[in-house]
Amino acid sequence: MFFRPSSPSEPRCISPSELRQHCSAESCWVTRAGRVYDVTGLVRLHPGGEQLLLERAGGDVGPAMEGPPHRHSENARRWLEQYYIGDLSDQSRELQPQATRKRVKTTVSSERADPWIDPRCKTVDPETDLVDWSKPLLWQVGHLREKYDDWVHQPVDRPIRLFYSDFVEACSKTAWYTVPAVWVPVVIYLSWYCYNILAQGNTRIFSATTDTSILVHKYSFPFLFMLGMFLWSLVEYLIHRFLFHMKPPASNYYLITLHFMLHGQHHKSPFDGSRLVFPPIPASLVIGFFYVTFRLLLQEAVGVSIFVGGLCGYVVYDMIHYYLHYGSPRKGSYLHGLKAYHVKHHFEHQRSGTVQVALTDFL
Repeated sequence: MFFRPSSPSEPRCISPSELRQHCSAESCWVTRAGRVYDVTGLVRLHPGGEQLLLERAGGDVGPAMEGPPHRHSENARRWLEQYYIGDLSDQSRELQPQATRKRVKTTVSSERADPWIDPRCKTVDPETDLVDWSKPLLWQVGHLREKYDDWVHQPVDRPIRLFYSDFVEACSKTAWYTVPAVWVPVVIYLSWYCYNILAQGNTRIFSATTDTSILVHKYSFPFLFMLGMFLWSLVEYLIHRFLFHMKPPASNYYLITLHFMLHGQHHKSPFDGSRLVFPPIPASLVIGFFYVTFRLLLQEAVGVSIFVGGLCGYVVYDMIHYYLHYGSPRKGSYLHGLKAYHVKHHFEHQRSGTVQVALTDFL
């Protein structure tokens, strides 16, 4: 997990000269409405890219957050408050543009109008939150009832513990490199296995007799593999859109708990590095289900060829997903646009079911 400064109990008074000393990727401070933030840990993660934030290091980010060209969401403003370390001295605050101070004051006032959301402490101070962060969250969220949907879509920057059992908790988390380390050898072996069976020239579909069946040639393996990747993309979208982004009934404790375990915890803490990819133990149960299904529905070599393509699609998807959260793609590249689009899913369009590809969402 990247460095994240904790807010001091008593705000510091920071001079302009001290602020200007922190203008690098190793130590990046910014100010907004006279409040100073240490955003060092955010530099690499910022959807606009490192350079965009470094260009404003040591200065006021208020005008940039208000836009144009991009007006930051309310969640982005709340997120910034987690990096608060102190206040600018009175003299330096007078130097800030008056229009900026007016815009920020209005924004803060509108955020505070919500009777149970305090943008300056709700997502920062565990003692004022709706849950007890010192205990596993999975068994608490169901009690939030009608407040759960708003709470889970206000992202915070802190790790989440789900279970009381250390063993079960460990099984629910994993490092990103575990996914390719576990599943890429499986993809390679099953691909080799299927190709060799197809190369024998006796794999047929639709019927066991020669007259009514279709011979599956060994060179059809790449097409079956790509079909599996396409089916994975479709299944992932449907699951993400209609299961992960369902709105559980406020009166149903168990559905709220299930939603938080499946996907809500990722939206609550989108930069918890140990929960960005599917852990191998629970993943093996889902992957085993699909493997058995394809073996039962189709001839072995054909079914497994499609399955292994889907498994490869899953691995690629998980790696891209991790990179979109922790990578810093070059500005103007395809992945840069994809990262900005995906981060909006967490901070601005959470309830729309948005996933990685805008075209899929449009369709």
